[in-house]
Amino acid sequence: MSSNLQGPSPVAPSYGVTWGGVPLHARRAMTVAVATIVAAGLTGPATASAAALTSSADQVPVIVRELAGSGNAPEQAVSAFGGSVGRQLEILGGFTAEIPADRLDALRAVAGVQSVTEDAGLALSSTDVESQATQAGSLYTIANEVTGASAMWDAGYTGKGVDVAVIDSGVVPVDGFTTPGKVVYGPDLTLEVNGPAKNLDTYGHGTHMAGIIAGRDSAAGASVTGDSSNFVGMAPDSRIVSIKVADAKGQTDVSQAIAAIDWVVQNRNANGMNIRVLNMSFGTDGVQDYLLDPLAYAAEQAWHKGIVVVVAVGNEGFGTGKVNNPAYDPYLIAVGSSTSNGTAAADDDVVSAFSNDGDGTRNPDLVAPGDRVVSLRSPGSYLDTNYPAARIGERFFRGSGTSQAAAVVSGAAALLIQQRPGITPDEVKALLTGTAQPIPAATPAQQGSGLLDLASAKDTPTPAGAKQTFAVSTGVGSLELARGSVHVSVNGKVVKGEVDVRGRAFNASAWAAGLRDGGNWKGLTWSGLTWSGLTWSGLTWSGLTWSGVQWNGLTWSGLTWSGLTWSGLTWSGLTWSGLTWSGLTWSGSDWA
Repeated sequence: MSSNLQGPSPVAPSYGVTWGGVPLHARRAMTVAVATIVAAGLTGPATASAAALTSSADQVPVIVRELAGSGNAPEQAVSAFGGSVGRQLEILGGFTAEIPADRLDALRAVAGVQSVTEDAGLALSSTDVESQATQAGSLYTIANEVTGASAMWDAGYTGKGVDVAVIDSGVVPVDGFTTPGKVVYGPDLTLEVNGPAKNLDTYGHGTHMAGIIAGRDSAAGASVTGDSSNFVGMAPDSRIVSIKVADAKGQTDVSQAIAAIDWVVQNRNANGMNIRVLNMSFGTDGVQDYLLDPLAYAAEQAWHKGIVVVVAVGNEGFGTGKVNNPAYDPYLIAVGSSTSNGTAAADDDVVSAFSNDGDGTRNPDLVAPGDRVVSLRSPGSYLDTNYPAARIGERFFRGSGTSQAAAVVSGAAALLIQQRPGITPDEVKALLTGTAQPIPAATPAQQGSGLLDLASAKDTPTPAGAKQTFAVSTGVGSLELARGSVHVSVNGKVVKGEVDVRGRAFNASAWAAGLRDGGNWKGLTWSGLTWSGLTWSGLTWSGLTWSGVQWNGLTWSGLTWSGLTWSGLTWSGLTWSGLTWSGLTWSGSDWA
């Protein structure tokens, strides 16, 4: 499709990539509390001599956090005490400084100073995790202070028993996904399946999304509320089912995307799985009516089969007047991004400038944090290698996009499904939108019902019987129109027209019937196409081993993942955990 992964865009500098040619980050300055109060015990710093205030004690590095309205009094006090002011820390609402060790208590007593902490490496780019509690955009902040996920955790709901399918660029087994059985690997539908990068995230997007949804450090305890020392995603005890559709070049076609959705639908309850949520942080700019569009149809069929489908609206920004395909299908949950402005409180939140708005009829259903989100890093991946400034220490990566917002909502859906196992997708959507908190400065076209609020949803009765009655998609329209404006080029040939990515004629009517009836995937074939060369041998699913099943050297190209173009990217000599994926190319593929 040229589908758009709706983020991540590195912030600091932000993923910076333009999927579909549109920057995803739209960086916004953090709101900083500034000071106006003078030092305690002084009518003003100038009223006492510097000699009376200074000290010969050793200087110690500190982080000073300021109260709102304190002006520059804390900075003046540091100077008056014989110290020096360092850099501003916008995200903390303060600054670094050095001050004599025997003046720490005096500085803490200064009006306008919220806290003075000795700087023991607890900086924004710290290599440890303790800074999560003070980082805007950390999952700690998002879960504990913004979305109310921790209220669900405290009530005993952590997503346990709920599988979330993630159609993306794969997942690497970094800490957060090392618990046995935490990640189930579905088919790797890329050429990388035949090498050491099989199932792994060589692009850097899928690991980031999966971390937001269900990451959980192995060192995290039974209770994860308030744990700022370990990484914990929205639904930390959910299981990720990873279906890899994009390789190191980040390319895939609509025909492959619908095959992946088809696989999720047909295998949702296979081999001990319980796929109740499907996260799709991608889309195309196709404008074909959802009633005909094959991609919208595939996603909608997953919904009708009992799977909550969460889709990013796109990152082309305000004025778009259209959410992307398949988010424009009214049955699905279309998610936009909110920006916290550097605070945990929601009253100053805004809808992110990069988040697509609707046309007044089909709008985002709700918004969730998607700006400057810190999640798990895929070391050596394309994004990680090309945007090192977005790294947070050794383990994390900061990115922005409606991709991240969709992942937050997918985790939220898993929590509600564990709490209410019999809840339907329509009821989940009604519960999430009915309890969302409107953002005062945003229009319905920008925010839908408002900001995700799990603390409210937790105690709200299930809207039993809620049922959407929109016209149902048929899927018999044009595969070419579903692609929108971006096309894949394979061995110099553009994939265009009513053909799949391998050049085979696409029979929309036959495929749509097969998806609806669960017959497209038969052993080694999908819709009559034999997939050879890709293997599932040795894959363990819930204690069951699938061996000898082959999927074929299928390659993916062209999906714009939320406005970012994944074409023309190359990998060479890069390694991950000792595995080398150099020279991965599309050449030599067998295209009919």
